[in-house]
Amino acid sequence: MPSITLNQVRKSYGDIKAADGLELEVLDGEYLCILGPTGSGKTTLLRLVCGLTLPDSGAVLLDGKDITRWEPEDRGAVMLSQTYSLFPHMTVAENVLFGPDLRGMPDADQKHLLADMLDIVRLSSRADALPKELSGGMMQRTALARALASGTEILLLDEPLRALDARLRINLRHELRSLAKTLGLTTVHVTHDQEEALVMADRIAVLRYGRIVQVGTPGEIFDNPNSPFVANFVGQSNFFTGKVEAKAGNTTVRLSDGRAVHARACQFPIGQEVVVGIKVGNTDISKEEAGPLKGRIERILFEGKFLFIDVQVPGVGLISSKVPSWRMGKLAVGDDVNVHWAWEKATVFPLPANGLAEELRVD
Repeated sequence: MPSITLNQVRKSYGDIKAADGLELEVLDGEYLCILGPTGSGKTTLLRLVCGLTLPDSGAVLLDGKDITRWEPEDRGAVMLSQTYSLFPHMTVAENVLFGPDLRGMPDADQKHLLADMLDIVRLSSRADALPKELSGGMMQRTALARALASGTEILLLDEPLRALDARLRINLRHELRSLAKTLGLTTVHVTHDQEEALVMADRIAVLRYGRIVQVGTPGEIFDNPNSPFVANFVGQSNFFTGKVEAKAGNTTVRLSDGRAVHARACQFPIGQEVVVGIKVGNTDISKEEAGPLKGRIERILFEGKFLFIDVQVPGVGLISSKVPSWRMGKLAVGDDVNVHWAWEKATVFPLPANGLAEELRVD
């Protein structure tokens, strides 16, 4: 299967930079998720790869061959768009088999392929239905089956699971990844759902303002973000600003109100202004165990397996924590609690030049 390379690719629409010097390599047979907020350029990236959009500059390479000016049909890529683009006069079965029929696949092979595709997307009972007779989720699943049946080597997915109900979306995550791996497809999957990306991807590329800001495995992106934006976008985080005070195994950061917090070792010099970030899930609260911060519980939200708790800390602001739901009843709004975390779970970042609030902003 082919590898894909974007080399300094730029595309602007007026003053909007949809692709601002994109540098990315998608490995042969890899399942890569592009994760980013709305308007970050995710769909533009897919359109540049499949040839529906031409870059203003830069190159798109397939196995090292420059295909920047190739026609879409010559690239061996299929893009599943957010609009489904089903043929309205064709049944589900006819839509799915459009590509194989066009290639002259024998009828017996088409029959087996259709049965497999419809089973994967849970539409075996709707093979004879027209698109107008389907729900939005069913239309999306039909478009997905058609893309998978096309015989492509490159699968480009633009929010492919967004219209599905929660249970079906979870099931299809695993089946879609498994099928892509079984078929050896090189897959680029665009999503703004961090959980979807973490579950499905071999690697994740985080996109912001038309630029790739970090690429890594799900574990690397989640546990070792390279900026406060990535730390907050991929798993919500709490942040504290202060100055590096000591570096002895871990890092001591002195906050502006005089309190000290501890984090992982860092390369920043004593006295530098920094930001300490801790995932909400790694931030714990307790009535008994001591911690560097004290506050009062302002809100508790039940999320099934977890409780999402907001604590108002004087001089710091609102701090959030996610704790197991078995602690329901042991914590209540109005309780005074200590906020603490394991220092090895906290990351130190340089203070962004444009300020922390601007760094965390999601348009």
